Amino acid sequence: MRNRRLPAADPLLRLQASITARDDRLLGWLYDHGVLTTDQIAAALFPSLDFAQRRLLRLTALRAVDRFRPNRAYGGSYPYHYVLDQLGYDHVHAQRGLGPPRRDQARRRKQALTARPDLPHLLGGNQLCIDLAAHARTHPGTSLDRWQPASAFHDLGAFYREGGNLQMIARGPAGLPRPDGAGVWTEHGRSVPFFLEYDTGSERLDILTDKIAKYERLYALSVSAWPVLFHLPSARREANLHHRLAAARVGTIVATTTAELRACTGASPAEQVWQLAGRTGRHRLIDLPYTDTEFPNPIVPRPDGTAA
Repeated sequence: MRNRRLPAADPLLRLQASITARDDRLLGWLYDHGVLTTDQIAAALFPSLDFAQRRLLRLTALRAVDRFRPNRAYGGSYPYHYVLDQLGYDHVHAQRGLGPPRRDQARRRKQALTARPDLPHLLGGNQLCIDLAAHARTHPGTSLDRWQPASAFHDLGAFYREGGNLQMIARGPAGLPRPDGAGVWTEHGRSVPFFLEYDTGSERLDILTDKIAKYERLYALSVSAWPVLFHLPSARREANLHHRLAAARVGTIVATTTAELRACTGASPAEQVWQLAGRTGRHRLIDLPYTDTEFPNPIVPRPDGTAA
């Protein structure tokens, strides 16, 4: 009797049989946020860089992820940048009940990311939430419970909640802010939601104040008011922005920190690095004021800007 060859295992089933909860989180992040570097993935999810590299090689072999390595302008190359491969898209779509993705979805998105002129801005914005996830990995009782990408706020009605002001839909995304991301940070049962604006210093300050004016319009239409986190490159730019905010008397809850400060202190964004507009001193992320009935135990700001 002639031997019959058994059919090859379905690649997606083989991948799903090998996936861990940590892999699931990584693939979901890459689906939502596009690209992460080896160092970012290691810091947020793994106990060591070697461990992360070994697992990423395995996921690459399984065609869950793909990678590229941009060249530096003055020679050499950056660390590997990881994106979803096609089976990674298949897996995430199956997990989220989205139906099958396009057959060339991974190739098209990788091409878009490798050619993206503002790739450093995307990675920088991702870094803040990666740093929060890394903090949570080593601090029991803390967690990054939500991390939304900029694309979550591009569609009509992105800020609308059931029973809310219909003008939030009528205005459309052009009249409302387009944050670089959003999240919910939790410490020991208490949560703070936030919007993120990642600033590289390449834009004029009046562009930043125009962004804040859009948050003012959003908060005028909404019953909630989340803090807007501005991650700025330098202390000088931070001081100049606070000077403008004081002159404009904005009501939006704006909190700033700088890459200089964090590099000098080694502090994570969960720690005491945030300066509130109109206030002195630095505050922890969990202590920033906000109003939103969706989250427990909010700190409600008084009209004078102090916490109730």
